[in-house]
Amino acid sequence: MQYFPLFLNLKGKPVLVVGGGEVACRKVDTLVRAGAMVTIVSPQIEDYLRTLVDSQECIWIQNFYSKELLDKKFVQVWATTDNPELNHQVHRDAKQLGILVNVVDDLPYCDFITPSIINRGRIQLAISSGGASPVLVRNIREKLEAALPHNLALLADFGASKRNDIKQALPSVDSRRKFWENFFADPRSDKAETRAELEALYQDTLKSGVSEQGSITWIDFGDDVEMLPIKALRIMQEAELVLFPKQCPYSFIDLSRRDAERGEYASDSELADQLSKAKQNQLRIVVFVSPDSAQFNLLKNNDLHIKLGSQ
Repeated sequence: MQYFPLFLNLKGKPVLVVGGGEVACRKVDTLVRAGAMVTIVSPQIEDYLRTLVDSQECIWIQNFYSKELLDKKFVQVWATTDNPELNHQVHRDAKQLGILVNVVDDLPYCDFITPSIINRGRIQLAISSGGASPVLVRNIREKLEAALPHNLALLADFGASKRNDIKQALPSVDSRRKFWENFFADPRSDKAETRAELEALYQDTLKSGVSEQGSITWIDFGDDVEMLPIKALRIMQEAELVLFPKQCPYSFIDLSRRDAERGEYASDSELADQLSKAKQNQLRIVVFVSPDSAQFNLLKNNDLHIKLGSQ
């Protein structure tokens, strides 16, 4: 992973953009929508930027760039001109002041990059190839746009509005997480077009109750993580505890739920002890095992065992 993924709160924070052309238009538009206090430095600017200036959504310094215009108050600096020498000068000046800087389309001179974004109300999805393949990123974005539910904004707003209500109904963090997993897994959530439909589903899910019963799923690992069945991926995302031997490739473990507890086991007795403790807490457990190993058969009982490449 070359870049650390991060969503930055720029609301009310000063950002400097050097340049006033089409590239600056795209960057300033996104920055303004994020609530940043944008200052543009350029002798001339595009009509769209003039509109933003006239509506007092950003400030325009109608002049050529000079080092004196930089100030440590800026949290970001963007160099968007078509003059590489000027852009690199902006980069040097910003670095001297310890300000994060992005020279557009010039990766060696970027402290950060901006991903391709899918915006659905409160939901934001960011996709990046680290600048390696913008066309591939666009292709991925198009596929995601087509696959995502049309009502994501509605779902996010509804979930946000129920934060206090669900805390009163279900005091336990685990119970609330399982409730929302059941709520969003219900096909009616993706099809809902109104808040009233979601409210009905919300009440139905509350009445159904939240199962506190734990489970154990055994999943084979191998050399190719892409051989994992969809069912295995779904269960891995629901797991509260992930257990694995030392030889299990990290690519398998990494696909499990991010906030799941993780533990390594070295023998069947050690694994048995870990499972015994986890069962007492009614946890949903995923155990990664080598496909050619039979040493854990006595521990499996009637648990689900998912093999690579299975349906």
